[in-house]
Amino acid sequence: MRRYKVAITTAADGSAVAYTPRLSGKVHQIEYVKDGSNAFANGVDFTITGEATGVNLWTESDVNASAVRAPRQPTHSQAGVASLFASGGTAVQDKVGLASDRVKISIAQGGNAKAGAFHVLMDD
Repeated sequence: MRRYKVAITTAADGSAVAYTPRLSGKVHQIEYVKDGSNAFANGVDFTITGEATGVNLWTESDVNASAVRAPRQPTHSQAGVASLFASGGTAVQDKVGLASDRVKISIAQGGNAKAGAFHVLMDD
């Protein structure tokens, strides 16, 4: 496993975009660390995707505290049909894979010149 830390500081309008280095493997989890008096404002919004394809890793609004998410995506058969645990049941999900891609972290509503950090844990 590898950990990629991305420190972010917002612009005056509360927005920011930052990237991990290029990485390959399966995304195990993404951790947002809210720390200190200059942390992102309460109610911050995140949109975290793979840069090349836009694959969704974490989208959440109105975040007020540190949080950890383990992104998963639905799996499908070779015919494009959703794989289910049982007929009409819950979708089978698996970790999201990235290949020589960067994780794009977009922030909105973060406050003027506020800071936060994200840790992306990858199985490579």
